[in-house]
Amino acid sequence: MAAFKRILKKVFCLPPLWTVLVSLFGYGFVLAVAVFDIRNPVLQYASYIASAYALVVTVTGFGYLRTAIDGVKRWVSGHPLMKKFRSTAVGEKYLTDARFRAGISLYQGFFINLLYIVMKLASGIYYRSAWFIALAVYYLLLAVMRFLLVRRLHTQDVAAELRRYRLCGVILLLMNQALAGIVVFMVRQNRGFAYPGLLIYAMAAYAFYAVAIAVVNLVKTRRHQSPVLSAAKAVNLVAALVSILSLTTAMLSQFGGGDDSAFRRTMTGAVGGGVCTIVIGMAVYMIWRANKNLKMLRN
Repeated sequence: MAAFKRILKKVFCLPPLWTVLVSLFGYGFVLAVAVFDIRNPVLQYASYIASAYALVVTVTGFGYLRTAIDGVKRWVSGHPLMKKFRSTAVGEKYLTDARFRAGISLYQGFFINLLYIVMKLASGIYYRSAWFIALAVYYLLLAVMRFLLVRRLHTQDVAAELRRYRLCGVILLLMNQALAGIVVFMVRQNRGFAYPGLLIYAMAAYAFYAVAIAVVNLVKTRRHQSPVLSAAKAVNLVAALVSILSLTTAMLSQFGGGDDSAFRRTMTGAVGGGVCTIVIGMAVYMIWRANKNLKMLRN
């Protein structure tokens, strides 16, 4: 058994340089097969095996990655520009105040949502498209949530925060109706999002990054014991999940076999149903938690 463990460690726990090289080769191989539409079965299966091995090596190499990230953080924190930024009142507040950072993120998301709403609503009216109008309604509710959270971000009233937290849960339930409508439309019309050229790979990287960061931030906010901060991070997670849904439909359109409409409908319905289920679970939990804590405060 000890010898078997040593062999596994040598095969899957590589030194840092080899971890990077193997990962780049495996991911590059499968991307090349997909981009150049290589139909050779031997190369296709080889690319799948190489990408799977690269994924395992990447996971086992997270320890090296964490060390590298810590090194980069130390380098950035010691850089003269960062010291200059920290010496300002705004810079120091941004780096040390979680509520201030959340406020900037909410304002940024709010104005981006407004631009997206105007664009989709105008497109829906001009083209008479229920698809664009449903997207506009979804992002309108997302903007409303961010606006409500900004209004309560700097309050010290716990009960008021909990009521706003509960209201966001209710809005999430309404948002889920719009999201379910989008999913049903995609399944029935067999359509989805589309990204031209290599932009789909950039969107894939962004989608997975957004989900990872949203989950990490949602967990981190638990130590602040702030319902408003938790709701803000929940909003970011919902937006990230929808980006995963849009990425799935785009990848199915580009790589998933355009002739197999039944497969596309099944996959779109499965991913969309999963996202809707997660959003419902989050909304119900937020409402239940807010009611429970408000009852404790009253007692």
